[in-house]
Amino acid sequence: MHPAFDSTRRGFLRSMVGGSLLYPALVSQLMAEDASRTGADDPLAAREPHFPAKAKRVIFLYMSGGVSHVDSWDPKPRLFEDAGKTVSVDEFQGRKGDFKMFAKRPQWEFSRHGRCGTEVSSLFPHMAECVDDLCVIRSMTSDHTNHYEATLGIHTGSFTFARPSLGSWVSYGLGTENRNLPSFVVIAPKTPYASGQVWASDFLPGAHQGTLVVPGSEPVANLRRRAPTGRLQELELAALARLNRQHLEPRHAEPLLAARMKSFETAFGMQMELPDVFDLSRESDATHRLYGLERGSTQGFAWQCLVARRLAERGVRFIELIDVGSSDNWDAHGDMLTHTPLAKNVDRPVAGLLQDLKARGMLEDTLVVWTTEFGRTPFNATADARGREHHHWVFSSWMAGAGVRPGTVYGESDDHGIRVGNNPVHVHDFHATILHLMGFDHERLTYRHSGRDFRLTDVAGEAVRGILA
Repeated sequence: MHPAFDSTRRGFLRSMVGGSLLYPALVSQLMAEDASRTGADDPLAAREPHFPAKAKRVIFLYMSGGVSHVDSWDPKPRLFEDAGKTVSVDEFQGRKGDFKMFAKRPQWEFSRHGRCGTEVSSLFPHMAECVDDLCVIRSMTSDHTNHYEATLGIHTGSFTFARPSLGSWVSYGLGTENRNLPSFVVIAPKTPYASGQVWASDFLPGAHQGTLVVPGSEPVANLRRRAPTGRLQELELAALARLNRQHLEPRHAEPLLAARMKSFETAFGMQMELPDVFDLSRESDATHRLYGLERGSTQGFAWQCLVARRLAERGVRFIELIDVGSSDNWDAHGDMLTHTPLAKNVDRPVAGLLQDLKARGMLEDTLVVWTTEFGRTPFNATADARGREHHHWVFSSWMAGAGVRPGTVYGESDDHGIRVGNNPVHVHDFHATILHLMGFDHERLTYRHSGRDFRLTDVAGEAVRGILA
């Protein structure tokens, strides 16, 4: 086996384009299996979907920890009326049995909004103003009550084993519109449950892994070039390219080596274009106010949402925003009032993003998705409990934009919000619907690995027609 580089090459690489080594989603193409299926020389080449798509891109808003559906998007008058009364369930936090629980009153009041009259709680006053553009899904259901498994499931369709994420599948299916930027970007202030598996490409070619951006003064490490001038860096890269070609010539049977060389070109493009994406100084005061972003700030969900719009404008296919990490999140076991600051962090920015996309004509071909990994129990083990536990039997999400039926509600939970009442939307159905809006038959978007054709939706799921416009 030949070493990838000798010591001279490694030193040369570090001195000139060391920053590009910090883009694992690009360099990790070396780890891709069966790269010849997608073209090892150019795994990110733009490709057509199975049929004309409504959506060109996705902005996926993920609220980590489990947002309470009965305190936000799913009004339950009976839960208000029956607060403190006992309800019977045959499972509690993954344990089977006969449990007597106490119905818990929602902390926030619900009211109708918009021309459509969709009911939303006072937890999200700004998003409530956008209901005429939303399809609220009140019948989501998942397979697991633990954070790790449920987070893995909502991102990859697998609740037990690491699999490629939704963003990676979209990247694999469509490639990129902008060779200077990744096709899949994740903006997260902290590490979520399931860690990097949330945006991993797993057995898909490594170029389709999400590139992580962390809000702050340096969202991507070593983004600034190390050479004193752009011209000098171009000369250095040209010299590096010559060395790479010399290295590749006797190794023509190693296509992934060529793919790795390609990755450095894209990394150079990122150094050229990403600083402009993060430079919000030319955004107007009105835009900053719309998102609730203080001028000069690089923190909070408002910054994430505005950067997401700028990435979408520049052709990034899939942008995921994660609001918090694996602690201090929506996991309100002890007190439901911890939802208040978390909601304040995301409510106005998300509404601003929707309004901004709509004003720019981008909502017509941008799919915006809001979700969490599961809901929270409409009951608890004691009558005076201040919090709620994990609840995967039913919860709420919404979609807006390209191809989504606006101003509607799909599905419902039962009278107390404990189980699905009608029109269940399993996580597999949720994913199939997103892929459909992107122009894919989820059963045909496959990748052969270990002797099997894998897909995001495993062996289940169907696009939910009632959500589609």
